[in-house]
Amino acid sequence: MAKIGVQAMMLKDSFAEVGPFETLKRVTDIGYHAVEISQIPMTTENVDELVRARDELGMDIASLSTGLRGKAGVPMDTLTEDYDKIVADCKRLDTTMIRIGMLPFDAMASLDKVLEFCDDTNAFAKRLADDGIRLYYHNHHIEFAKYDGKLLLDIIADRAPDMGLELDVHWIQRGGKDPVTTIRKYSDRVAMIHLKDYRIGRMPDDAFDALEKGDFPAFMQAFTGVVQFAEVGEGNLDFAAIIEEAKASDAEYLLVEQDQLYGRSVFDCLQTSYDNLTALGYGDLF
Repeated sequence: MAKIGVQAMMLKDSFAEVGPFETLKRVTDIGYHAVEISQIPMTTENVDELVRARDELGMDIASLSTGLRGKAGVPMDTLTEDYDKIVADCKRLDTTMIRIGMLPFDAMASLDKVLEFCDDTNAFAKRLADDGIRLYYHNHHIEFAKYDGKLLLDIIADRAPDMGLELDVHWIQRGGKDPVTTIRKYSDRVAMIHLKDYRIGRMPDDAFDALEKGDFPAFMQAFTGVVQFAEVGEGNLDFAAIIEEAKASDAEYLLVEQDQLYGRSVFDCLQTSYDNLTALGYGDLF
């Protein structure tokens, strides 16, 4: 049965302030018992605390994050530079999955660069499989661009058949596709799904100030920028249908994530998502 957990990108500030163990203790106090590690330096000290969270709190380390190559300013071990360390961390944390969070920035420039990325990552997926680890790719909205009528996500999936998919329902919606049918389409390739709501926010006051001043471009920028990330259940996505489809697929983890918090604390946001998912009848998945 799929297990609901947390995507740790939204916890990175707390990790830096009080460390992984104390952060994940607060997460377990809410009711979550699985976490996908992202945007946390995998230092010896942090890995030690993750081991402690697993052993003392019962926290399931669902997956770790990686990239193909290093990016400036991003604290992440990469397959090209840190392969042996990644495998060692997975073994120590009893983790059998790692994920690539997005296309390399330079690969967004052309289809040829995307195909090169696919070939490289598929080779690593085969190598990781020999070490008992599965590699997954996480989508954003850019993967729903079309090349000669074919979605980029389909191109990636076809070109890298040994790499699984981690589907993000907010970004699927933002890409113009339906999360439920997309999960169904890739049901045999997906092991992790990001639960992130899609909300239309209210127009800010300064947009109307701009309109009164005759700054119509500023008003229209606000008009087209009202899409927000939201706590699960606080936006417009049909999470009952999404989770039922996820349960029918090969998904093992459903990971709550929210890229922006709009002034709320991360733990308040996680509490809201937990409460709404429980009210929907999915308390048994935590």
